[in-house]
Amino acid sequence: MRANFYTCGAVVFFPDLLIYCAGFYLIFKEFTVTTNVKTDARDPAEITEKTEGIGIAKANKDLVSQSLLGALAGVYIGFGAMFYTMIKADSTLGFATAHILSGLVFSVGLILVVVAGAELFTGNNLLTIAWAQKKITGKALLRNWGIVFVSNFVGAVLLASIIYASGHPDMHHGKIAETYVKVANAKCELPFWTAFFRGIGCNILVCLGVWLAYGGRTLTDKVMGIIFPVTAFVAAGFEHSIANIYIFAMGFFLQGDVSIVSHSLSFGGVLHNIIPVVLGNIVGGGVFVGLTYWVIYQRDNTALSAKIERGMVDGFNKLKQSVSNINKNDE
Repeated sequence: MRANFYTCGAVVFFPDLLIYCAGFYLIFKEFTVTTNVKTDARDPAEITEKTEGIGIAKANKDLVSQSLLGALAGVYIGFGAMFYTMIKADSTLGFATAHILSGLVFSVGLILVVVAGAELFTGNNLLTIAWAQKKITGKALLRNWGIVFVSNFVGAVLLASIIYASGHPDMHHGKIAETYVKVANAKCELPFWTAFFRGIGCNILVCLGVWLAYGGRTLTDKVMGIIFPVTAFVAAGFEHSIANIYIFAMGFFLQGDVSIVSHSLSFGGVLHNIIPVVLGNIVGGGVFVGLTYWVIYQRDNTALSAKIERGMVDGFNKLKQSVSNINKNDE
């Protein structure tokens, strides 16, 4: 009896359902045509132009807005670093699994920065595009970087204070607290140039994550664009200046609570890490990503190309003349 009821219902209502679906399709199709909605991702040239516009807007924000958005970014990246440390504290995970998972969960920090809205020093290294295009001054560029970095610092330390007071590091029988101190101490022991080049590698990938997010038109596009580059930089062991500030703050808070030896974890050790990492982040994001794409898509490269061609021709002629002289001497 029940089967007959369902059969009759399907026969009666299925044609109506098809009509409703067809109606919704036509409405959606008409909407996309009349409003010219684009569903494909932006191409690299469009992303470069968009990044320039965003850079101009960021540089022209007032002090209060930059400071508050910068503090939020420090908090957001701190949450990513907190999540990362939880994975690193699990000694049962294999090497590859721990590194990939820790990178995957860290990406929540940059997702929050880009989607929720915040000012992150490493991401703002892309302002070099607007500067190179002469849309903002060098003073405005450095002002933004300075305000945002200090605000990121404040936000990261504030979150570290909250996390410490919450008792979160006591989870997993105190292993999370030990991991914070271990990681912070290891970062302080990095040689200057190692930290510098790890900073470059980090911000190439971070800024490419931001770049891909700018290319997306939907929330899903932005999230997926961020996840893989961020996972790669964390899994590779590269250095992010703002995440490091959060980890150093947690290391200082927990240093006396664990039995882990941490002789290198000091204010001098922090500066020994932060200075080269910040410089590396600027080179990685500002030069390798920002200025490179500016040269490719926005600079007038006609004169540069002609100069390179002349140089190649002159070099070839000089090489040819040198070979000719060598042959004459042999004769």
